[in-house]
This record gives sequence, structure tokens and C-alpha cells, in this order.
Amino acid sequence: MSQSDIETLRTQPVAVFDHLIDGQSVPASDGQRMTVISPLDGRPLTSCARGTIADADAAITAARRAFDDGRWSGLAPAARKKVLLKWADLIEAQALDLAVLGVRENGTEIGMALKAEPLSAAATLRYYAEAIDKLPGEIAPTDPAFLGLVHREPVGVVAAIVPWNFPLMIGAWKFAPALAAGCTMVLKPAETASLTLLRVAQLAVEAGMPPGVFNVVTGAGSVVGARLAESMDVDVLVFTGSGATGRRLLEAAARSNLKRVYLELGGKSPNIIFADAPDLDEAAKVSAQGIFRNSGQVCIAGSRILVERSIHAAFVEKLAAQAAEIRVGDPLDSQTQAGAVNSERQLRQNLEFVAEARAAGRTVIGGARLREETGGYYMAPAIIADAQPDDRVFRDEVFGPVVTVTAFDTEAEAVALANDTTFGLAAAVWTSNLSRAHRMVRKIRAGLVHVNTYGGSDLTVPLGGVKQSGNGHDKSLHAFDKYLDLKTAWVKL
Repeated sequence: MSQSDIETLRTQPVAVFDHLIDGQSVPASDGQRMTVISPLDGRPLTSCARGTIADADAAITAARRAFDDGRWSGLAPAARKKVLLKWADLIEAQALDLAVLGVRENGTEIGMALKAEPLSAAATLRYYAEAIDKLPGEIAPTDPAFLGLVHREPVGVVAAIVPWNFPLMIGAWKFAPALAAGCTMVLKPAETASLTLLRVAQLAVEAGMPPGVFNVVTGAGSVVGARLAESMDVDVLVFTGSGATGRRLLEAAARSNLKRVYLELGGKSPNIIFADAPDLDEAAKVSAQGIFRNSGQVCIAGSRILVERSIHAAFVEKLAAQAAEIRVGDPLDSQTQAGAVNSERQLRQNLEFVAEARAAGRTVIGGARLREETGGYYMAPAIIADAQPDDRVFRDEVFGPVVTVTAFDTEAEAVALANDTTFGLAAAVWTSNLSRAHRMVRKIRAGLVHVNTYGGSDLTVPLGGVKQSGNGHDKSLHAFDKYLDLKTAWVKL
């Protein structure tokens, strides 16, 4: 990745995009379009189709037909694998183009975008493509007069609604295992991050994906997303996003065909630093990365740091020094460490949290708007150094580069503070005490608990939440559980 290559791609005009339905590029049924605004400079970048109910229905119909006639589900796993692996190769070959396109649309710094988006999506496709022909059925250990067989079969049509922060990575966590399992899919991207998923869908066609197997419809969640949730022909709905939207999707599923709904709804993840942390400098550095990378727009971001009181002042000083060194700027500059906030609305929300903490008399380090002259949406990392448990910024998900630091005195208090949230997605513990580390892993209510690190878990382990962070799991072989039904054959011999 050279800066000159990036600069060349930066200046290229971006094509307009339409839906991909039944293997074809299709405009919105009423001709309406959405303008894509770049967070780099606040200017229009391109446009894509503003989907209608009719568009969503057309995609669902195509996916239903493709599933029912067996053009994909009826293939041998090895045949599906061949297409998915070719698709992964095409994504990898265009990785830089895809990364730059994504950065121009959602503001992630290019170094992270390249690795976390196209390269991650390609790796995820390969992981599930290679796994699908290695999942055996079962023979039940029952009465020898009978034969009990357990088959694994694709569930049918899957609808996926994915967020704007890492659309390719999170999208691939859903479409790769679903398609590998033999399902067909309709995917709805976020309004502010649709372009890379539309381009990747075109590459699926190039790879030999049969028409109707993978469809992408863009548009408002209140229209396209709602239609997917209420459809009688969608068998499973998977979603990453806000809790309010997740509730509406569950209600729609209950009103329609009781489709299974799997939700990942974000978090307010505690990052706990004990006085016996093996390396306080490393803890401060990794903690800064764990909240400030991608301008804090990460589902598992360690946004609540809990620090043992005896080291609180020292840790805040080290964390502030790390934050000050983070280079916030043009996300297409390879030296940038934190890019743009996704939208003006998100930036305003971030700044409101900081202003509220400052008005309450809290010690606030950083948190100003930056580079306003560019027209883009940039923000300095913000540290609320003495946040209290009843502060809104301590309790609510900001989804921006804002972290609270709160002191505790005992292990029991640390556990209580960590669990004092409606969320339960991720957490971390920094300690040299092995027994304490295991106790904390057991006591903290979260789907992922790091020990002496933060972030970076790979595809081999599941990611999912508890409490209001959702249900079901992305990543690992456990992801197949959402997309494969168990069918028993009971045979008298």
C-alpha cells in the first residue's frame, strides 16, 4: 500500500450504484436515489438507490426462488466452496480499491480499513468455505432396532442488516457462513455505508454466484429493513446495530412468521486495570487503541475504564499521553491513526456527551472538534478522567472517541461497576494474578473478556453478547448454528 496509489484512488470519480437483485443491477422502483456524503469533507461523493418496499419484496422473492429450486442449497458443499473461494480471491485482488472506497464513504483510517474490511472479508469467506464440507451429520446412539440420523440443512432465506462502522467485516461475518451453509440472502447495508457491499456483491456475480442467491438492497431502515423483518418469506434475520432498532425487528418478527432473529446491539464495555497490571504503560497504550481507533466507532470499544484507586492518577496521565500522540486527520493519509467520524449527526452526539460531562464539573481532557475548515467530521480523543457511575456518559453508549475513567477500591467493587450496565458485549481485565483473572472472567457478564489485552480476537472464537447486547454469535464455527437446521430421520430397521 503506497501513498501514491491511495492518492490516485482518492481522486477517481465514484460510480453511482443500484441494488443487486437476482444477479442484476436494478434501480429503485420509483427512481429515487440517496446522496452519499463523505465524512472526509462533508461533500457529496455519489448516490445509490433509495429502496422501496417493492424493491425489498423483489429481492426476497429472488432469494426465495433461488433457495427453493436448489440452485445453491442443492449444490455439493465442495461446489459452493469453489465459488466462495473465487469470490474471496476477487475481493483480495481489489482490496485497496475497496478500502479506499470505504474510507471515502465512512471515514475509517486507511491502515485499519484495508485490514479490517476487504482483507478481513476475504479471510472470512475462506474460513467458512473451507469449513462447510467438514461439518458431519450424526448417528444417534439409540436402540439397535432403529437408526437415528441427524441432518444439518440450510434454514432458507436469510436477511441481514449491517451497520456503517465496518460494513464489509461485519457483513462477511453474516453472509459468509450463511451462504456457505447453503442459504440465500438479502442484505441491507447502512444508509451511510453501502458502496463497498454493493461492489462486493458485483464481485460475487463475477465469481459465479447464481442469480438470486446474494441480493443487496439499499435504502432507509424504516422502509427496507422493516420490510425484511415483517416478510413471511424470510426465515432468519440477523442484525448489528442499536437496541431500539433491534426491538422493532423482534416485534416485526413476532407479528409475521416468527422468524428467528439474532441481534448484536453494541455495548458499554468495561476495561478494568488492577494495580498489579503486568505493564501499566502497555495497559495505557492498548486501552487508548481499544477506544480511540476508528474514532471510537467499534462495537466492543473499551469505553469505560475502571482503575484501582492507588494507580488512578498515574494511569490517567499515561492514557492522556497516549491520546495526545494519536494522529487524527485525513483517513486516506497512511500516517493517520484515527480518521473521521462517520456523520455530522454522530459528531454532534459525541460532542454533546463531552459538553455535558464538562458542565457537570468532571475533568475532561481533549474532546474538541478538529479540522472544521475541511468540512469533514473530526474529533480529538476525549477522556472523562473522574466519571461517576450515575453520569450519562458512564452509562450510555457514545459510539465515538470518548472514554470514562472511574476509580475503584476492591475487586468486588470492580465487578459491581463492570456489571452495572444493561449491556454485556465485551470486557477486559489487566492483572498479574492468574486466580484473579479467572475469577473476573467468570464474574463479568460479557460475551468476550480479554485478559491483559484488548481487541484482536480472530475468527476461531465466537463474538456475541449477553443482556441487551444481543443474542447469537458471529465468528467461529458456532456462527453456523444460526444458518443450519437440525432434522432427525428415525428409521426402523
